[in-house]
Amino acid sequence: MNHPKEDSFLSQVGPPLFLVGIFLVNFLSRIILSPLMPTVKEDLRIGHDEAGSFFFLITLGYCTGLLLSGFISSRFKHRRAIIFSSFAVGAALFLISSIRDLWGIRLGLAVMGLAAGFYLPSGISTLTSLVSQRHWGKALALHELAPNLGFIVAPILTEVLLGWCSWQGILAVVGVASFVAGGIFILKGKGGDFYGAAPDLRTLKGVLKEPSFLLMVVFFSLGVGSSFSIYSMVPLYLVSEKGMDRTWANTLLALSRIAPVATAFLAGWMTDRLGAKKTLKVVFLTAGIATAMIGVVPLPWIIPIIFLQPILATAFFPAGFAALAKVGSPHMKNVAVSLTVPLGFLIGGGAGTACLGVAGEAKLFFLGFILFGGLISGGAGLVRYLKLVDDKR
Repeated sequence: MNHPKEDSFLSQVGPPLFLVGIFLVNFLSRIILSPLMPTVKEDLRIGHDEAGSFFFLITLGYCTGLLLSGFISSRFKHRRAIIFSSFAVGAALFLISSIRDLWGIRLGLAVMGLAAGFYLPSGISTLTSLVSQRHWGKALALHELAPNLGFIVAPILTEVLLGWCSWQGILAVVGVASFVAGGIFILKGKGGDFYGAAPDLRTLKGVLKEPSFLLMVVFFSLGVGSSFSIYSMVPLYLVSEKGMDRTWANTLLALSRIAPVATAFLAGWMTDRLGAKKTLKVVFLTAGIATAMIGVVPLPWIIPIIFLQPILATAFFPAGFAALAKVGSPHMKNVAVSLTVPLGFLIGGGAGTACLGVAGEAKLFFLGFILFGGLISGGAGLVRYLKLVDDKR
């Protein structure tokens, strides 16, 4: 596996764009329930806590998929793992769209999360094999364009299609998109024609003994929580607690995710210039304060906070993945991703979202946001203990 010799990032940007498309649909499948949740909650007659548990099930499946991804890529190569993930996500979404039983929906959400989890370790390994190391920050920022676009597309897609079909019909539409993305990657996508490393017992012991890996679990929990969990529960918070109209809440949700598209590239540039550690310190401190403000400010002031918070939270991911790529030996990169990221999503995205749901059911939604923000800001103080390979900054 050799990196391209070209110096210009623009000369290397073509092949990673196919991965961006795959990641966009992959991410959209996991967050589309967020803008749909007021409708889903009414249709299924469930409470805030049950709504939060749906996201926990998706995240639990996703984390399991991430943990198992190393076994798949070590046998079938990263390219086939990416393709399999796309088609399996599509099939799971069709399953969910065809059933009405609550337990069946829960099972379908967990399976969909499982299938989606097979992508990321192979996607990151393939991406970093397509560009030179000096451009990893920008390449990872480009990759993070996918979830940022997904945050925008999800509420817009919801409001456009709800006039034509049910919420389950919208899941079917996303399933079709997943099949299409996988098919295009088969025909036009490049990279990933190498095997990953399966996490054997000795590898797991080595990873768990590395303090920086454990710190990265904490950081990804905070980073994912500041972005994914807040996004998942804000529409429900605005509609049920602030009395906002669902369409207006979803419109704000979509508009608030436009600026973070540029933020991801700025964060990638900051990571390359300042180093991952300095970037992480700034992100945790500022994103935590903005998250806490969601639960503090009154309705007239919550709109600018809703726009500011995702701008700051999104900046975590280019720096977070760049730091993760520099923890431990290079050949263990996909193992590091497949261990660190799932735990981060399970804690920050799954348990964090569920806890916000419980707080909402107890009429303490505002306190949930305040405490969550405090935890995120606390991450800035832990960055000093992170040790990165070949990081002189």
